[in-house]
Amino acid sequence: MSLISKSVKRVVAGVVAVTACFTLLTANVSAAEKVYRLKLAETWGPNFPVFGDTTKNMAAMAEKMSNGRLQIRIDSANKHKAPLGVFDMVKSGQYDMGHSASYYWKGKVPNTLYFTSMPFGMTAPEQYAWFYHGGGMELMQKVYAPHNMLSFPGGNTDVQMGGWFQKEINSVEDLQGLKMRIPGFAGEVLAELGAKPTNIAPGELYTSLERRTIDALEWVGPSLDLRMGFHKIAPYYYTGWHEPATELQFLINKRSWERLPADLQEILRVAMREAAYDMYIQSVHESGKNWASITTEYPDVKVKTFPPQVIKALREANDRLLAQHAAADPEAKEIQQSQAKYMKEVRAWTDISMRAYLNSEQ
Repeated sequence: MSLISKSVKRVVAGVVAVTACFTLLTANVSAAEKVYRLKLAETWGPNFPVFGDTTKNMAAMAEKMSNGRLQIRIDSANKHKAPLGVFDMVKSGQYDMGHSASYYWKGKVPNTLYFTSMPFGMTAPEQYAWFYHGGGMELMQKVYAPHNMLSFPGGNTDVQMGGWFQKEINSVEDLQGLKMRIPGFAGEVLAELGAKPTNIAPGELYTSLERRTIDALEWVGPSLDLRMGFHKIAPYYYTGWHEPATELQFLINKRSWERLPADLQEILRVAMREAAYDMYIQSVHESGKNWASITTEYPDVKVKTFPPQVIKALREANDRLLAQHAAADPEAKEIQQSQAKYMKEVRAWTDISMRAYLNSEQ
């Protein structure tokens, strides 16, 4: 072979190598610049305070941290028309993500209720510790995996109030036949004592109470209740027992999650966690501010605590129902045992730290 032929071959090989490198570089640049667009359905109406702020904060953080590569469109309940249909819409892939509350799905998947809040259960710091350090996240993913979804903590309201009532509750007998909007396990507990619990979408709460379709409702607490106007139509405001740490959720369709590159998955994970924490501290702030308004501007609101005999009956009913669920469902038993074990451990610290401090202030 002539020297010229060898030179030509070397040149051709070099061109091929350069072309291959350029093609690979171009592909990598294109992948890095690709924009991923997700759709999120939320249970709440447009610009709903606190809850709606959480989804907006999450989407804004995800877009900023990804330099615009991850964009999330939020559809509120007025757009998708199914405030309590978020589970099905995310499961089917109609939406990539959802923002709602896990206990809304107990009629479809009973064990989802454990990941919002449980009567007489953990406080918000205790529950967050369980999620991230006590095995709660793993149990939650186990429950949602058969439904092609992932679930992440989506913001905490802190302790919720026991609700707004048209009449005073003086005994267990006063719960007989009481029509009350209350979701989750607490609804089952009240039903055990003769009440008639129901779940109603947020946008229908005021009208239902005003028209006496229901006799009472629990929503959140001062952070949101005051602006809903419940104090105008139900004078008795009871302190809580049923939701000591109500955690919302971000749902993600598993296929949508797996389509994201690893760096965008991590960005989304961080954005959700930060937005959830922001909601928790915003809830504390808004409740403190609005509680001051209730006590000074609305003196006709009668703040009550359920009588000891009612609390005792509620706790006993709660324990009976937990035992029944555990006996019938090994997965429910596993979750219950995890929560009970962790709460026993962490509550000892809460007692000697936070409870002792608050008692010292009295």
